[in-house]
Amino acid sequence: MNAMEKRFPTRINFRRGQVDMTHGSGGRAMAQLIDELFVKHFDNDFLRQGNDQALFTPPGGRLVMSTDGHVVSPLFFPGGDIGSLSVHGTINDVAMSGARPLYLSAGFILEEGFPLADLERIVASMAAASKEAGVPVVTGDTKVVERGKGDGVFITTTGVGVVPDGLEISGSNARPGDAIIVSGPIGDHGVAIMSSRENLSFDTTIVSDSAALHGLIAAMVAAVPDINCLRDPTRGGLAATLNEIAFQSQVGMRLEEDSIPLRPEVDAACELLGLDPLYVANEGKLVAICPTEKAEKLLAVMQSHAQGAEAAIIGQVIADDLGFVTMETGFGGTRIVDWLAGEQLPRIC
Repeated sequence: MNAMEKRFPTRINFRRGQVDMTHGSGGRAMAQLIDELFVKHFDNDFLRQGNDQALFTPPGGRLVMSTDGHVVSPLFFPGGDIGSLSVHGTINDVAMSGARPLYLSAGFILEEGFPLADLERIVASMAAASKEAGVPVVTGDTKVVERGKGDGVFITTTGVGVVPDGLEISGSNARPGDAIIVSGPIGDHGVAIMSSRENLSFDTTIVSDSAALHGLIAAMVAAVPDINCLRDPTRGGLAATLNEIAFQSQVGMRLEEDSIPLRPEVDAACELLGLDPLYVANEGKLVAICPTEKAEKLLAVMQSHAQGAEAAIIGQVIADDLGFVTMETGFGGTRIVDWLAGEQLPRIC
């Protein structure tokens, strides 16, 4: 009998079992869940130490840290699930500073009665995304709430990365005359979530764009280190992201509607659902703002990468004390692209 069998003579039934309150009690059941689920899938030297923290030595440079809570509904959707999404989202938040993501932590809030089969599916997906990105989950926590007081699974992830000295990428660095670039078609994630949530079907399956973007960003920074701003347009979509940057940098922006990449099926779905794609969330796209003279070089680098193959220059930063974002429409008019007034798509990440 090995050490695991001596400690836990009966294995967890992941096929038919459910989360119960003992899985968050701090006792034997919780220790067994950690060993047979989390350590099994996330397996790395830090987790095997069995401590309440991960001790590591960061490489040279400045540390970057970001945290994000994930409450997406439904938990599983075309192109991903809450597990892979929680990894991609936090890696991207760290990487938007130009940093190299190093490590992740993960906190799980589980509802009593949640199927263990679904939990294992989520954890396995999360582990696969982490390993593919080369950013391990090195520490974590699990809590269980009573039936009816949660919604299956909530996940909080925190990421740590390192940004090289001399690299200064910030939402406050946009300057009049800078070019605005988006890495690909917008709106895929939000429409995939909504179509799955409402059981809508289209001729072409709309799949979430959820992906870790640090590889693309590393290539961009290596080629054009004087990128001014990077941001992933998640909640609130492209519109919210550009308004945030305009506010931080005290500038305005002018967009060209016909230059903004948008898949026809996403456009059609937005029209059917009454959504404006500018405000629909993305989980695998980024906005880059750089000096105009570097824009074509940066665009070429992005288009040579799989995650930026459909990148496009969509507008320009302008001087505007009021910080308006405007757009030249395909009909020749101009519209203000304002902040989102309400919640267009709740629980999309």
